[in-house]
Amino acid sequence: MEQIPILKIGDCLLVSIQVDMHDRLAMALQDDLTAKIVASRARGVMIDISALEVVDSFIGRMLNNIAAMSRVLDAVTVVVGMQPAVAITLVELGLALTGVRTALNVDKGLALIRRLIDGERMRSAPVSISSIRRRSSPPPARSRATRSTMAVAARCAWRRCASARAAACA
Repeated sequence: MEQIPILKIGDCLLVSIQVDMHDRLAMALQDDLTAKIVASRARGVMIDISALEVVDSFIGRMLNNIAAMSRVLDAVTVVVGMQPAVAITLVELGLALTGVRTALNVDKGLALIRRLIDGERMRSAPVSISSIRRRSSPPPARSRATRSTMAVAARCAWRRCASARAAACA
């Protein structure tokens, strides 16, 4: 049986589809790729489909499923090298590749994966209390009259809300 090679490049996996995909091969790719993501702790998956000239609805759904499974396994997916005919077919079939990023070629795809991974690291980096204090500005100083006015307004709003609840219950 044919097998699609999955290459490791740093913390990314490159899947280069060089043969016409049939359903059984697509299912085997899905299984092999998810196992390889877990085994290698990959953070990115790049699928090169530049050799594919024809894509049917099943293959389109498989690409979508692979991207969803990769997301669950904490890896981003980028599809590269999409032929214009393939893009047209996917749109005509009404397949929205949700969660799948695209790039024109492998170089741009790898750069995109790198940016996405680095962006996630920045968002998930631990934050110290002192850095939060430095970034946040102190609350504005309020005079005693302002605080008193705010308290009166809050009490009035609470009374209106309480009276509205009482009227609704009656």
